[in-house]
Amino acid sequence: MAAMTRVSPYQCHKLSRLPELSSSLVKTTSSFVSFPQKNKKFCRFSVLAMADLNTSTVLVTGAGGRTGSIVYKKLKERSENYTARGLVRTEESKQKIGGADDVYIGDIRNTESLVPAIQGIDALVILTSAVPKMKPGFDPTKGGRPEFYFEDGANPEQVDWIGQKNQIDAAKAAGVKQIVLVGSMGGTNPNHPLNSLGNGNILIWKRKAEQYLADSGIPYTIIRAGGLQDKEGGIRELLVGKDDELLETETKTVARADVAEVCIQALQYEEAKFKAFDLASKPEGTGTPTKDFKTLFAQIATRF
Repeated sequence: MAAMTRVSPYQCHKLSRLPELSSSLVKTTSSFVSFPQKNKKFCRFSVLAMADLNTSTVLVTGAGGRTGSIVYKKLKERSENYTARGLVRTEESKQKIGGADDVYIGDIRNTESLVPAIQGIDALVILTSAVPKMKPGFDPTKGGRPEFYFEDGANPEQVDWIGQKNQIDAAKAAGVKQIVLVGSMGGTNPNHPLNSLGNGNILIWKRKAEQYLADSGIPYTIIRAGGLQDKEGGIRELLVGKDDELLETETKTVARADVAEVCIQALQYEEAKFKAFDLASKPEGTGTPTKDFKTLFAQIATRF
């Protein structure tokens, strides 16, 4: 039997209330503490692992994607602050990002399948998105433009609207404290070219999900990223804007690694909560690389 430690009734009372403080405190050790009552019975309960007192459990959905996998990896690298979880669609995607037990397989179109991954988390980072596919047979040498389609059951309405709504609902039911949602710039323009891909209206459905999150009552951060680039992060000055104003400039792209970093930084600062903003960066070699994220978030005044 584990060694017993005697504490005062006052100490026991204080400790017994700790699990109310955070859902991340549910992890325990096998040690026990006790103190004698007047009736000689013992009050016993598990001692919370001290490491867990300082960590926040964060679920990344779309963790098998190019940006989601970066967020998941960054969280894993910061285990002193975060307990990472990932949600992917397939076993293949799970293995692609390491196959750890903290990666769950689920279908965002089915709310019940999300419950195991979402239960007990503190924050949710949504990086799911419908993906248009190019129709076979396109020959760039003949000119013209390629045609796109969405796989059955995976169009923007089902993934970017219903799927994200399901995640928000499940998170709200589980008492999640913050949701970070990554969307795209261009949503103010219903005629944006992205909406014509596969006739999916992808930005329209994304915008609807963003509005649903903003109306949910859950503290949120909505990041509308510019054109995503597979480049090194942390070496550019980041720019925030609103209402697609950055699309009218020469600075309308951003590295996936920088988007991932902003997602994680948004979990740390009150200045990032109840905010929605466009995100891009200056070209590499111009400006000063962004390091002060608190100040970056403080610049933002738009709630949607």
